[in-house]
Amino acid sequence: MSVLDIFNQNAFHVVTMSQGLRDVKYKPGLVTRLGLFEKESIDTTTFAIEIDEEEQMIVVRASPRGGPGQTIGKGRRKMRMLPVPHFQIDDAVYADEVQNVRNYGDERATETFRGRMAKRAIAVRQSFAITEEYHRLNVVINGKMMDADGVTELFDFYDEFEESPVAAVDWDLDNATPTRGILRQKSTDLVRSVGDSLGGLPFDGFLALCGDAFFDDLVKHKEVYETYLNYSAAASLRNSVLNTNNGSASSGAWAEIELYGIRWVNYRGSAALGITIPTDEARVVPLGVPGLFRSVYAPADYIETVNTMGLEMYAKMFRMDNDKGMKTEHQQNVVHYCTRPRLIRTLTRT
Repeated sequence: MSVLDIFNQNAFHVVTMSQGLRDVKYKPGLVTRLGLFEKESIDTTTFAIEIDEEEQMIVVRASPRGGPGQTIGKGRRKMRMLPVPHFQIDDAVYADEVQNVRNYGDERATETFRGRMAKRAIAVRQSFAITEEYHRLNVVINGKMMDADGVTELFDFYDEFEESPVAAVDWDLDNATPTRGILRQKSTDLVRSVGDSLGGLPFDGFLALCGDAFFDDLVKHKEVYETYLNYSAAASLRNSVLNTNNGSASSGAWAEIELYGIRWVNYRGSAALGITIPTDEARVVPLGVPGLFRSVYAPADYIETVNTMGLEMYAKMFRMDNDKGMKTEHQQNVVHYCTRPRLIRTLTRT
């Protein structure tokens, strides 16, 4: 067996490689880890979103018996067709990478190339994981799916769903003499506002993803401090507010507290990668809303994947000229979106 004959085995076919790549372990970011986005596979490269506007509800006024009654408008259905963006990384595995580690015809060549592929797959999977976190966080922060340059908009879901962003709310955290109970009242107003926007949709709590300065001022706010001081959690005031344990910090959150029915999380981002929440801001989303955030995966652009259900990741190999090695291609075809961006709330520190 020559070194490149191993790539004709089933272990190196696109579906098998793609499934193996999906099993590579990685540490996702917080938005991914929280499972806010429901995953769905489709067998086309575009997908349709149907918007079923609610039937109009009114308070019916009195009318004369035997006379004409009041009329109400009927709900409308609208359809949006969205293309699924394509993301790809090209790489290569060279024959020289396994040279001098096997005997001619030795089956060990297969294991060596698998090892090389696994090592490369880890780096590739990390890049795609970071990309997904970047896209999902931007959907939460801006209601948009942004390209890697941070400027190009792939989708603006406020426009797609004909909604408008709700005005940011000043949380007044820099006030040296805050009104007594102000944070409780602001939290109550926030829950009522989102509840009104939800209509009859169910939800089971609220999550606030906070920038560093916002979270720091929230924690040291007089009202929060006194709340902790007067019950059993007072011991936490003597400890570091940050998760200094590597396992906790690497999960994507520096720290979190529960306050007034909202889970406040200090998001751990990366300025170098552009994966951050503005330091003076927070984003609040309701939890448990069916289909609020979704990730839709489409099939790869290969003959063998035509009209098949999309996988989260694809990997394939191609022979180089003169059998010098194999080119590798990794790709993902996905759109991350929010079906009701009006539910996202922006809070500011000042």
